Amino acid sequence: MSLRCGPTREVQKKLDPLACVNATALILYNHMVVHQMEDREVDRVFRALADATRRDIFERVISEGLSVSSLANDYQMSFAAVQKHVSVLERAALVTKERRGREQIVHGNVPTLRGVTALLEAFEEIWIGRATRIAEILGEKGSEE
Repeated sequence: MSLRCGPTREVQKKLDPLACVNATALILYNHMVVHQMEDREVDRVFRALADATRRDIFERVISEGLSVSSLANDYQMSFAAVQKHVSVLERAALVTKERRGREQIVHGNVPTLRGVTALLEAFEEIWIGRATRIAEILGEKGSEE
């Protein structure tokens, strides 16, 4: 993912030069924080969360561990299908499984959720910064007229 400071050179001449430097520093900082998760990991997480059943499973196991069999009882699909959904979540590191006797207990993985949250917050900051710069540019054009 490559990010750069948004305004064109003509616009940058009109803006405070430090504003662009500070925005770039913020983006680089966020870029480093975000890349604690590799692109492949991020792709797996969003693919896993793209399915409504997997989102529901994840939501249910984030607060308390549930067995795969108890999860399967709540869906109108086979045990094997639910197990496949759990496997997709596990490959994305959104859940972990713990064996208790014959059962496998599924737990939500909070650190992965925090990583995804940090990623989305970084993108939010970037877009807020861009919207702010656009508003400033439009404000300057309005005051020139």
